[in-house]
Amino acid sequence: MTEHTKTDGLPGMDMPVLPEIADRSPLRNERMSVAKVECNACPVLCQISEGRTGACDRYANREGVLVRVDPVVLLRRELASEAPALVPFARSGGDAAEGAEAPFAEADWNGDLLHADEVFVTGVGSSTTYPDYKPAPFIVASKAQGVDMVTVVTEGIFSYCSFKVKIDTDRFLGAEQANVRYRGEVVGHVTTAEYGSQMLSLGGVHHLTGGSKKEGRMTCELMQLLGNKKAVECVIDGGASMVIQAGRAPIVNGVEEQRMRVGCGSAAVGIFARQLFGHADEVVVVDDHITGVLTEHQAGRCLDMPASGIQMRGRKSTPGRYFQVANPGNGWGGTDIDDPLSIIEGWEEGVARPGLRLLMTSTTGEHAQWYVLDDALQPVEQPMPGEVRRIVERIGENCEPSLCTVLFLGGAGGSLRAGVTENPVLLTRAIKRALVNVTCGGAPAYVWPGGGITVMADVLRMPDMSFGTVPTPAIVAPIEFSMRRSDYEALGGHMEHVFPLEQALARGAWQADGAPQARQWLRMDPANPWPLGQPPMLG
Repeated sequence: MTEHTKTDGLPGMDMPVLPEIADRSPLRNERMSVAKVECNACPVLCQISEGRTGACDRYANREGVLVRVDPVVLLRRELASEAPALVPFARSGGDAAEGAEAPFAEADWNGDLLHADEVFVTGVGSSTTYPDYKPAPFIVASKAQGVDMVTVVTEGIFSYCSFKVKIDTDRFLGAEQANVRYRGEVVGHVTTAEYGSQMLSLGGVHHLTGGSKKEGRMTCELMQLLGNKKAVECVIDGGASMVIQAGRAPIVNGVEEQRMRVGCGSAAVGIFARQLFGHADEVVVVDDHITGVLTEHQAGRCLDMPASGIQMRGRKSTPGRYFQVANPGNGWGGTDIDDPLSIIEGWEEGVARPGLRLLMTSTTGEHAQWYVLDDALQPVEQPMPGEVRRIVERIGENCEPSLCTVLFLGGAGGSLRAGVTENPVLLTRAIKRALVNVTCGGAPAYVWPGGGITVMADVLRMPDMSFGTVPTPAIVAPIEFSMRRSDYEALGGHMEHVFPLEQALARGAWQADGAPQARQWLRMDPANPWPLGQPPMLG
């Protein structure tokens, strides 16, 4: 069997001894320079010159030895005051900085095992199982609440993955199914809007591999930026230009959004009906989807409000609820209107009366106007009374800040599962039976029902710079499988490659072909449950 360059961190793995030659690479193309090392961490098989990195910027040739550039990320529930400093290794431009060393911890862990059960090894920086025949880079044994546990740690190369982006805004971004472009290339589409949010689906295997080379590269670049919590600018065909970034407010057509609506027009009418009662004779909450009219709405009826005689445009759904009063847009309530009176057809004579007080507001309270009907039953704008203004401000107060949420969605395929067990279907079944806890960089991952292992995680709950790329093109993302040691053995796990956490920390098991690899200690996000302590594993 031909052996490839070892890119994982497994200590004591039964691998052939490296020949003592100048390049120290066990695999060599006859036409490849003796000063180069071939990396097999992905299908590209870069031939890396001395002092340079591969195409992914994740592996480098240091004095003929293949080294992992990024540190392995370890999480602690304790304060990280003892975290060792890191010596950086050059990543950009493909060249190692002059005089730079391979990354390593300046101070090794002191061997104190008192809090060893509060250390979690993540997949960030751990390397991959490619070319798929070998066990995961780290299969770590530890204890949690006295229970023997195993965590299988790896970085997955994901061709089948995407990002679902939730954008909290009423602004019209684009028609459903409209293409989303990044640097001119189609990288996804607009999907179904949800309550107060516009939704995008970005990336996916068809954009990564099914289009042109440029489309694949741009899709991969966009996904890496989004996953690493960076800002990206996209344009929707026939719609908006926007800047999106996880945890930040979206910028739509150059304007930063402020508020996520408290509800649709109908919901806003119901929520604030009691507060508006007695201060207004009619209230219209303008909304692109469901515009609410208080006196017709059931809330107004329960308050015994008399009919106002208002006649609305659009399609009446149920009493006080109107669809399609206007087209989608960037105006009032996500519609294309600037004049709210344009959605009123007229007033019924004999029902409407001069002096009737009308409040028109948007779902966020950002737009609001006060009118009084004159003798001709025409609304005349008047200064808004202070009590009414306070209710409009209350609507705004109940609107949450407008944010972008980025969810990573990936399918853990054969290569990942083979790194866990020789019989991959047993891992899938164990996950569905809740015997295995799946995390991404230590962050909780939702496993979708049905076949396969399809996971979804919020990138904000993952460590910074968790995502990389390989130029196949594909996304590199961390994933960890934690379970009882007995369950791992039962599903046919690679037991001969399990090593204790104490050994990993005390003996410096962060090695690749003898070259030191950095460790980076991070404090566990307090919002995340501890990966080794979630029920039903320990329940």
